[in-house]
Amino acid sequence: MSELDESERRPRGASRRAFLASGAAGLAASAAAGLTGCAPVAPAAAARAAIPTSGGPGQRVLLKGGVVLTMDPRLGDFEKADVLIEGSKIAAVGPNLPAGAPTIDASNMIVMPGFVDTHRHIWQGQLRNILPNGRLDPDYFRDIGASARNAYRPEDVYVGDLLSAWGAINAGITTLLDWSHISNSPEHSDAAVQGLRDSGIRAVYGYGTGAAGPSNQYPNDIRRLRRQSFSSADQLLTLALATAFDPKHWEVAREVGAPITLHDNGSGLLLPLARMMGPDVTYIHCCNLTAEEWKLVADSGGSLSLASPIEMEMGHGIPPIQQALDHKIPWSLSNDVETEIPSDFFTQMRTNFFLQRMQIFARERAKEANVPPLLTVKDIVHVATIGGARANWLDKRTGSLTPGKEADVVLLAANAINVMPLNHAYGAIALGMDTSNVDAVFVAGRVKKWKGDLVGVDVDQLRARAERSRDYVIAQAKWPRTVLGGYLPGH
Repeated sequence: MSELDESERRPRGASRRAFLASGAAGLAASAAAGLTGCAPVAPAAAARAAIPTSGGPGQRVLLKGGVVLTMDPRLGDFEKADVLIEGSKIAAVGPNLPAGAPTIDASNMIVMPGFVDTHRHIWQGQLRNILPNGRLDPDYFRDIGASARNAYRPEDVYVGDLLSAWGAINAGITTLLDWSHISNSPEHSDAAVQGLRDSGIRAVYGYGTGAAGPSNQYPNDIRRLRRQSFSSADQLLTLALATAFDPKHWEVAREVGAPITLHDNGSGLLLPLARMMGPDVTYIHCCNLTAEEWKLVADSGGSLSLASPIEMEMGHGIPPIQQALDHKIPWSLSNDVETEIPSDFFTQMRTNFFLQRMQIFARERAKEANVPPLLTVKDIVHVATIGGARANWLDKRTGSLTPGKEADVVLLAANAINVMPLNHAYGAIALGMDTSNVDAVFVAGRVKKWKGDLVGVDVDQLRARAERSRDYVIAQAKWPRTVLGGYLPGH
């Protein structure tokens, strides 16, 4: 989305002391439960005994006999091979690896790195699909950017982040960038970080602004966040600044060593920042950049994050897939808002694949000479994995099955009714599969989904918390409680 207009309403929320003290009531982290207020549970009894113990120091597990797509051109892909996970890392990839570790039968599976989402406002989890017909302006700005955002308490941020993060894991997304423009107060920011941490996903926390008011400490509170929650690089969560075009904000980001992620859907807005642009910046949407701006992004080494379904649905413009390709700018995929788009990456891959090919075919029919090549299914799966890792500044840690990288791995069922018999692995992923094919998910070697069931969360309890939070926000926004919509434009 574009940067939200700040509301002048003072945010509703508990004080820092009250929020932190609420752990006894179910908001603070619980070492015993693992998830704040959502006790971990295993899948059904039949599968429970088979869940591998993995991810800890010295723990090894061998994924045996799958179709292995590494996203590493040096390794290539394998019709049948094994992946050895040791601790949180990928130890080896290849055919017929010696066992020496508990073995998981990966036959009938595609083994690949998890998907990487480079821009999602996950605080909106409890408001999923609430604005299915909405325009960016005025509907989204009015109802989500103002009414809903003003109403959020820290506990609502926590629930939204936790729900959305688990939803991402369920869909095979092992890494995401949380573009968190819900920092109404430091307590709201802390709640977002805690929700990410408790889910166990790998995430870039993009610290953004929030509703206007005296409690909003953006952007200066990033210094406290760096000290308090992001002092170590050896953790699942890393820090970025989610911002716009104020050079002073960019300076604060560089001061604390945080990369920059920004919405840019205007024309000419980057020109005053030309000397500050660099490889630590990812630009979102970019549907209306000028030719000069495209050259600046390319020459400075920046990356792109495209949310193509949202850009088409909400009125941003035509997604600039071909501009990114023409300028050789690394690009990635993102889901953007929870309020009106599917949160899986299969939808994202298909949308971008179809749109680019449609545009190239139109140029061919117009008899244009020297048209660019068509995207392939392999291209788009690479964009959804290693492309996202690059745009999230994590390609040295994740995004491919390169030995030594973090073991962020998904197993996709290739014998399911929607893709059987398997004839083209990349084609099945990009064109035939959906979330139901995500059989198993590992994040840093730890099992987060097994045989189709999430591991480590009580989904019923999480649903109840999300419903309570949603009901509160809706009441504060003065929207009717109905699932039939129609009460405001866009709903």
